[in-house]
Amino acid sequence: MSYDTSLQHRVTAELIWDPAVTSSEIGVTAKDGVVALSGQVETSDEKIAAESAACRVRGVRALVQEIEVVVRYARKRSDEDIAATAIARLAWNVAVPPDRVFVKVSKGIVTLTGEVDHRFEAEVSEREIRQLSGVVAVNNRIAVMPQVDVEAVSDRISEALDRSWLFDPKTVTVKADGGTVYLDGTVRTMQERREAIGAAWASSGTTAVENRISVV
Repeated sequence: MSYDTSLQHRVTAELIWDPAVTSSEIGVTAKDGVVALSGQVETSDEKIAAESAACRVRGVRALVQEIEVVVRYARKRSDEDIAATAIARLAWNVAVPPDRVFVKVSKGIVTLTGEVDHRFEAEVSEREIRQLSGVVAVNNRIAVMPQVDVEAVSDRISEALDRSWLFDPKTVTVKADGGTVYLDGTVRTMQERREAIGAAWASSGTTAVENRISVV
């Protein structure tokens, strides 16, 4: 069995194992560490789940996402219904600051705008909307406003990476310039790369992340 075939089988197995991925219409191809996902799913949330599952597999160095969200007729909702439900869901989530996130819907595609203080608030807002029936895609354009204290950003991220059991923090270097964090080095999987990005965004004062970490 060739390396590409082995990688294709391992990604397919990961998709089957993940309970958040229910579609049987997802195709997987692999070539030189580049994995492409194709096919159809019913929700934007499942599309993201499939992407995350593929990135967890060791050997995946890049991902081509070609999955299409096709909402069944029984699950279709008007843009007005989606917008009203989205506003209500955001209002009920205590992690979303009130009156800071705005919703626009066009043909099932939801665009989020506004300004928040932390990256996780923008991410929570997106997750809430991805789970709604009838949503085809979510464009997250919520801006993260700079925090006052950015001097210790690099140290806080380095400490967070050092606490993680997923990878050796010595292989990742962190630098900060104002609110921009620069990540360099190597990790073993796409999931470890994501963990490094998450640690960077979790630090208050981070307004942008330049991720130059390679998967080897």
